[in-house]
Amino acid sequence: MNKAPTPRFWLVLAFIAIYFVWGTTYLANLFALKDIPPFIISALRYLMASLLLAVLALSKNQHFPQGKEIRDLSISGVLMLVGGSGLVVVAEQYITSGSAAVVVATEPLWFVLLDYPRWKLYFRDKKIIAGLLIGFVGIVLFARFSPVSTSQEGQSADPLLGTVIVLAGAVLWVIGTLFASRRIKPGSYSLWHTTIQLGAAGLFSAFIAWVNGEWNSFDWQAVGPQAWGGLAFLILFGSLIAYLAFAWLVTVQPPAIVSTHTYINPLIAVLIGWLVAGEQVAGLQLIALLVVLTGVVLTQFSKIRIER
Repeated sequence: MNKAPTPRFWLVLAFIAIYFVWGTTYLANLFALKDIPPFIISALRYLMASLLLAVLALSKNQHFPQGKEIRDLSISGVLMLVGGSGLVVVAEQYITSGSAAVVVATEPLWFVLLDYPRWKLYFRDKKIIAGLLIGFVGIVLFARFSPVSTSQEGQSADPLLGTVIVLAGAVLWVIGTLFASRRIKPGSYSLWHTTIQLGAAGLFSAFIAWVNGEWNSFDWQAVGPQAWGGLAFLILFGSLIAYLAFAWLVTVQPPAIVSTHTYINPLIAVLIGWLVAGEQVAGLQLIALLVVLTGVVLTQFSKIRIER
């Protein structure tokens, strides 16, 4: 029997989740950082999401991964969620949420550079290359036209340090994603896969927070409503909805295609920052927006499929 094609309806919903929902998590990070240290944010976020997802997986009676698969899922979860998303939270102590999102948008180029086994697959499709390059040019323009912002409460403005931290996180996210896409077989995905990734990332984040002394200085009673609200948003929307969509997408679509969410996320991050936090938006950023969208559309029009 031929394998049934992936329903386009679910593909569209999943891409909407990683394009738009993830773009709002950068501002949620800033709210959580008001009263909660960075790695405690990651620990609470991932552990709570893992517990909630485990309940859902149990209710569906899905097959639990075994042996090497658990190990591979744990490794990929730590790389992507602690090394990737976790470092973004750390970086937002030094740069704005929009700036962090713009730097994360370099991920598609890292995918192409680091995904050596698929170089022939990527480079033979002109739409993939054109889309990635145009999208990256749009991001550069977007950053260039962005107004200079002062640091927010709880930030120590250090653009260079923040940028380096986010770049390191972007590379680790790509490495973890590629690792997962090669170890998880198409069609084998279950809710337990994401549950294990989140759980491993939560435990590792809690360990780093302990090493850094974050738990010793953390005062639960001092956490305000905005910080709790930011954390709750990260758990429900960032981890349960958007990350679940991402974890499924990388098993049915090429990683470089899935990574185009990093072109839309900074636009959403800046827009939400403007609406909610009153951050300025330059008029020339609209031009960059059109360039970015052009790159995304070209990439999505590609006809390539995963080769395993």
